[in-house]
Amino acid sequence: MKRFENLDGVSTKKTFADFRRWQQERKQKKKDLSYSVPHVERPEYAQLHTNQSHPLLAWVGHSTFVMQINGITIVTDPVWALRMGTAKRLTAPGITIEEMPPVDVVLISHGHYDHLHFASIKKLKGNPRFFVPVGLGRLFRRRGYQHVTEFAWWDEKEYKGVTFTFVPAQHWTRRTLFDTNTSHWGGWVMQATGQPTIYFAGDSGYFRGFRDIGERFAIDYALLPIGAYEPEWFMGPQHTTPEEAVQAFLDCRAKTFIPMHYGAFRLADDTPKEALDRLMAEWQRRQLEHDRLICLKLGEVLHCVTSSKEKAPIF
Repeated sequence: MKRFENLDGVSTKKTFADFRRWQQERKQKKKDLSYSVPHVERPEYAQLHTNQSHPLLAWVGHSTFVMQINGITIVTDPVWALRMGTAKRLTAPGITIEEMPPVDVVLISHGHYDHLHFASIKKLKGNPRFFVPVGLGRLFRRRGYQHVTEFAWWDEKEYKGVTFTFVPAQHWTRRTLFDTNTSHWGGWVMQATGQPTIYFAGDSGYFRGFRDIGERFAIDYALLPIGAYEPEWFMGPQHTTPEEAVQAFLDCRAKTFIPMHYGAFRLADDTPKEALDRLMAEWQRRQLEHDRLICLKLGEVLHCVTSSKEKAPIF
């Protein structure tokens, strides 16, 4: 069975000794977990049921977004699970799965359980098409899903006026002891005429691919991960730090940065507050425009706009 790799052969493999060292370090740390990512004060999900034309984007939590582009509803990495392994979810989803509108397209970045939760998918309304990394389709077909399309890096497909392109990421995947890297991983770029171009990065360490993506697309909104980076010696190849996420944003030359992959599950030692504080400090250090960073509240609906298709400058 084929095993997939990262660009330049970068490995994310860790030994049992590495894992044991991390767990020993973890016991010595005292973390303040009192901060929770806020929910929007008033429910805004009703817009997702009535909207027919305007591009909208809402953060459910972690890497789960619901978007409406060109009149279709798209969900990324649908995870409404209240537990991840033995750990409870830190914050409730910003939109309950019962409040979701019918879904047209589901995008999967990779097969890790915090990005692919079949119990959540089963509860989605509608009859969605599933766009998944190459090697992952068999898991969907085994469960009876028919409308499944596999993508390799840079593959693209048009559906109802929206072009979906699967783009590289630096990561890995596993769902059992025996299927490590037997499916790929990546992000998604969504484009439609007269609509904003949205880049959903999935899960990734910092790598040259961010610049490659920025050279190919004029991105309006970049949804980039900022959490699960500590300890950096362990997590580094597979998860960006907040500072690296800012550099990734500059590399892909996007207009607006929306952070994700923090606040829902404690996958590493960093806290949501630490991730946000480091993000803000780096943003200020680089003297970037305040309005180019949007930290969504859970359940908040963002009315997206199309910027000039001239790319942002390279830093």
